[in-house]
Amino acid sequence: MRGRLGIVAFLLAMGMMAARAQMPQGQTQVPMQGPAPHGGAPDMGQMEQRAAVDAMAAKGPLKISFGQKSAEWTPEQLAALPHKNVTVHNEHTKGDETYSGVPLLDLLVKLGVPDKPHGKDLNLYLVALGADGYKAVYSVAEINPDVHDAVVLVADQEGGKPIAGDGPLKLVATRETRPARWVRNLVGVRVMAAQ
Repeated sequence: MRGRLGIVAFLLAMGMMAARAQMPQGQTQVPMQGPAPHGGAPDMGQMEQRAAVDAMAAKGPLKISFGQKSAEWTPEQLAALPHKNVTVHNEHTKGDETYSGVPLLDLLVKLGVPDKPHGKDLNLYLVALGADGYKAVYSVAEINPDVHDAVVLVADQEGGKPIAGDGPLKLVATRETRPARWVRNLVGVRVMAAQ
């Protein structure tokens, strides 16, 4: 039974990747979550499909790129780096949550992103990608304590334990009114320059 579920999850993931590849450039993907049309209950098949795809994609390393440089970070490699703790309010759960992880800027600097941006450096931005296709955009200034007083963290722990349902890695930002730009099951970060 377990083997068949793995095959089904693999086939679902391959089908989604093929569908994404055929999607016209600039078209956004409809997320596989939330209520069904007309206020009905969520489609259980979609929820199971999403969970299978998320679980498969989130097992791979976090891929980060800036220009011609790139790096991959496994959860184990990230766990060995210096961590920072933040407590943030999650408007969705109506509660405070404590996360521990590596500041995103620490990973980007290793690829040549300036740690003290000025001038043309301020046109850099990044797109963070979740395993489910969710994307969030930050300017490099927003993740840099030299410019902005918020912290953007690649979190691997919540409440002192490994992140379970939203992990193994989750992008979390402080000083935001709601967690709209938090990215669960974080699998990619791409830094680019605005044109």
